Amino acid sequence: MGDPSGIGPEIILKSYGKRGTGKGRIIVIGDWSVMVAAHDMLKITSFRLNRVHKVNECLFNREVLNVLDLNLLKPGGFYHGKVQAVAGNAAFQCIKKAVDLALTNEIDAIVTAPLNKEALHLAGHDYPGHTEILATLTGTRDYAMLLSGRKMKVAHVSTHVSLLQAIRGLKKERIEKVIGLAYSFMKKMGKDDPVIAVAGINPHAGENGLFGDEEIKEIVPAVKSMKAKGVNVEGPFPPDTLFLQALKGRYDVVIAMYHDQGHIPLKLIGFDSGVNVTLGLPFIRTSVDHGTAFEIAWQGKANENSMVEAIKLSIRLLK
Repeated sequence: MGDPSGIGPEIILKSYGKRGTGKGRIIVIGDWSVMVAAHDMLKITSFRLNRVHKVNECLFNREVLNVLDLNLLKPGGFYHGKVQAVAGNAAFQCIKKAVDLALTNEIDAIVTAPLNKEALHLAGHDYPGHTEILATLTGTRDYAMLLSGRKMKVAHVSTHVSLLQAIRGLKKERIEKVIGLAYSFMKKMGKDDPVIAVAGINPHAGENGLFGDEEIKEIVPAVKSMKAKGVNVEGPFPPDTLFLQALKGRYDVVIAMYHDQGHIPLKLIGFDSGVNVTLGLPFIRTSVDHGTAFEIAWQGKANENSMVEAIKLSIRLLK
């Protein structure tokens, strides 16, 4: 469900039944009162909500959307569009329940609506975001965030850390793992021999050590190591030109060295259609690639395209 104060409930309801999503048997893991309120706010008549407490109670047809009620909130027990601990805790409990169901094979994939990191922390859940929560709950050590757009895919060596930490923590072994995870993902997407491009971290990819030596010490050795293992990987390339080449179709996926290096180009060309994928988990997890949008929450204005694409991608990966 995501943070109930944000646009999560709305985009879930708006995405239901959209073209390409009907091939999946969808269950909303969240709070019954929240989803009913959002359903009423949107004045939806094409389908009704079905309250369940176990997965095997679900009904699957186009006229019904199942809500696995965790009974997290009282009606009127939170404010729309506000950062609150009660909403942050509700978002966390939804994720925890989803992970439990995935690990026991009761569900096949998780698609997450956005949460608010400040609300999460106010509730005592000290995680940078979804990716780290999912990795901790599953005991996953080697994982990475990948943003998937219609014209570009970007995997990240580091995400929710400061830029200084991203540079200091840049290591050959980590770069190799992310290249490997991205390669496996593209194989699942149907690419027999995916072409991977690696970005440098410094201007002009360091210019042979003139603007920094991270490329020489860490990135180049990682690329050579993965090449030796049979991965079709190239780089490091200057970041200011690499993403244009990827947009033109030269590469199947780009390995970005830090959060904004990968997020900015992908969101620039596909903000409403991008999908966040967590690589390395023992189950499929996709998500919208935007935030809770408190400024427009519970007004019926939210764009559901990213949620639609996240659902469609999870179904594709399952197949």
